[in-house]
Formats: sequence, C-alpha cells, structure tokens
Amino acid sequence: MHLDELSSPVPVVDYDIARRNIGRLQQYCDRHQLKLRPHIKTHKLPFFAHEQCKAGAIGITVQKLGEAEVMAQTGLADILVTYNIVGREKAERLANLTNFVRVSVAVDNEKALEALGWAAGRASAPIGVLVEFESGGNRQGVQTPEQAVNLAKAILGHSGLEFKGLMTYPTTAKTAEFLQQSLPLFRKSGIEVPVVSGGGTPSAYHTHELAPVTEVRVGTYIYNDRMMIAASAATLEDCALTVLTTVVSRPTIDRAVIDAGSKTLSSDLLPPGQGNGYGLLPDYPDAIIDRLNEEHGLVNLERSVRKPEAGERVRVIPNHACVVTNLHDQIYLHRNGDIIAQLPVYLRGKTV
Repeated sequence: MHLDELSSPVPVVDYDIARRNIGRLQQYCDRHQLKLRPHIKTHKLPFFAHEQCKAGAIGITVQKLGEAEVMAQTGLADILVTYNIVGREKAERLANLTNFVRVSVAVDNEKALEALGWAAGRASAPIGVLVEFESGGNRQGVQTPEQAVNLAKAILGHSGLEFKGLMTYPTTAKTAEFLQQSLPLFRKSGIEVPVVSGGGTPSAYHTHELAPVTEVRVGTYIYNDRMMIAASAATLEDCALTVLTTVVSRPTIDRAVIDAGSKTLSSDLLPPGQGNGYGLLPDYPDAIIDRLNEEHGLVNLERSVRKPEAGERVRVIPNHACVVTNLHDQIYLHRNGDIIAQLPVYLRGKTV
C-alpha cells in the first residue's frame, strides 16, 4: 500500500527520518557522556521505545502510571515516572510495577512521598526516587536547595526507597544556578547525588553547555514539529510526522477547506510571534490554517501564488506532534511513501 491509498485525515511517520533523529541525539549524548532517557509522550508506541533503547537509551520516561503499565508489558525494563504519585490506588499500582521493571519516580512534596513510602512497603524491589526542582518551567518542583536536601533526607528515611538524585524540566541556565547552590549542600550532608536529570527537546543539543546534568529526557525529538522548527531545534527535513489531509472544498479563490479539524490537528498554537495557524503546509508554505472546527480546517490562501485544488492531498506538519499522536488510534509508518507498518497508539488517552 502507498500513502496515496490511505483514507484521510491520517498521521503518517517517515521511518527513516524518525530513526535518523533517534540516532543523532544518541550520538550527541554518547559524545558528551550523557545518559539518554527518552520521554515516550510524543510517539506513545512501544515499537519506538524499543528502537530508542536499542540505539543506546538507558530506559524510558513516562508521565503517568498507565503509560508505565503498558510499556512494562512489552518488556521495557527501566522506567522513570516524572509525576508526583498521590493516593493509595496509584501507590498500589506503583508497587505492582516493581514486579516487572525497575521503576523510579520524581517527587517534590511530602504528600507524594507518603504514597511512595506506602508503595515501598508492598513492592517487590526498591523504588528509586528523584527530587524534582524548579529551574524555569514554573510548573512543579521544590523551590530552594534547602528544600531539595530536606526532601532527600526524608526519602532516605524510608525503607524500600532509594534516593537516586535530582530532576528538573526544562534544562536552562537556572538549572546550573540551582545545582551550583544545592550540590555543595548535599555533599555537606553526606548525600550522594548519582543522577541529575534534565529535559527538553529545544535545548537538547546544548545540554552539555547549560548545566552539569548526567541524564537527558526528551520526547519531541523523535518526530519534531512546527514548534521545534520555530525554536530552531529542527528543520523541515527533521519532521518525521505529518498529517495527510484532503482538500474537500474550494468555496472561494482564497479559501480552501481540508478534512482535518481540531479532532485531528489539535487546537495548539505557536507562541506569539513564532508563526500563525494550526499547522504548516510544506507544499504551500504561504497558506495559513487560520481556523478549525472539529472536522474542518479553514485554509487562507490569500498569500499563496500556488493554490491547492479540490480533491488534492496536502501534507500538514502539526504545531505540536505529541497532542496529535494522542488524538489518533493508529499511525502508519512509511518509507519513500510505501507503507511498512500500521501501529496502534497503545498509550493514547492514558491520563492516570
């Protein structure tokens, strides 16, 4: 089967580009003696998680236990959950995971640590714990080096928990500042910090310049998207995921309608000043997908010298590949347009 034979809209992945992206970042990490632990939130596929580990990754990163449970069933052996585990039900699921994989969890508060302690009492193997700290993301994470040390001490006080180190997102200059202040405090307290885990695709290839991290967590790099292009972290040639759509209407000379709306491309936009619309049409770069309904994409063609015709197939590079993946039951792998695999998106919708 060829791409032209697929019903649209449909997400497709160029296998050679994805493998090239995997290999390039792995080579960078090897060159700078960094451990790579890819985040599977972008592809949500055991197939690509195994490809990443075969290339040299030490394990994978997930955000939710549901993702970890699926990946564990496929033989992934080392999983980091970068999310506070809160509540007895999730703690029990975490304990059960230790029967099958080496599992570590990030934590930034005592309530989450309480759940980990409960899980450790029922686990079949020690649970690794990293203290998450704030370094520019303004999301979660302890706010001061002193808080990080105190939380590490509390972790060490729990039987069955192992303090693995520190974690943050994204890796920035503030990461280096935090580590410069906190690592001496850990040494003074006699606490080893074997892992310093940083993340973020936009800064991935500059990690060694930004902060003394030992581990890199990145997701979008495998597919890349319009956000990564806008951030100068990728080029069009690095974008493995595209959405094939069909022009279903040309109601005016300057407007086209494609069969991909918010249920296909998501409603994510680029930051102000980085680009307009809900995706990039690489074959019509001056066209703008300026409005989405659930099933329709409205394309402004006012600036386009060339304009697609009704019935024509057009490619869209999504603004945010991770969300697009989560909107579809399956993706198609292709090589030079020839379909080589149809892969169910097993981790779609794993929100708990």
